[in-house]
Amino acid sequence: MAYDEVLARRIRQLLGDQPGTTERAMFGGLGFMVDGHLAVAAGSRGALMVRADETDGAHPLLAPMEMRGRTMSGWYETAADAEIVDDVLAELVEMGLRRVATLPPKGWRAPPSPRSARVAPASLEYLTHAKWGFIG
Repeated sequence: MAYDEVLARRIRQLLGDQPGTTERAMFGGLGFMVDGHLAVAAGSRGALMVRADETDGAHPLLAPMEMRGRTMSGWYETAADAEIVDDVLAELVEMGLRRVATLPPKGWRAPPSPRSARVAPASLEYLTHAKWGFIG
């Protein structure tokens, strides 16, 4: 089943001129990304998918999202047949925008910890050098 095009158009209108917003077809749905982070999506089963923290996820229309029998942490969805009025849709889209605003920019990586710094192993030639008494 394809995503709900009416729902996608409504989301698009709400996002308007939001800087850094892009759309991407994924998993049969249409995702709306802000600075590379997926914020909301018109899902392939007709549901609205929202990225939110646990407190926002307590919204009465949202349920934890499951994919292949596994609950997806930080993702919520509405029922496919849910009637989402404009005010509520605006609130849900805003939840997704708030959540992605807390994420680091894409391409950013935390500096490596000192424990993860790897020292290249010494070459066999160096270890067998006469200076160390290991003559082979």
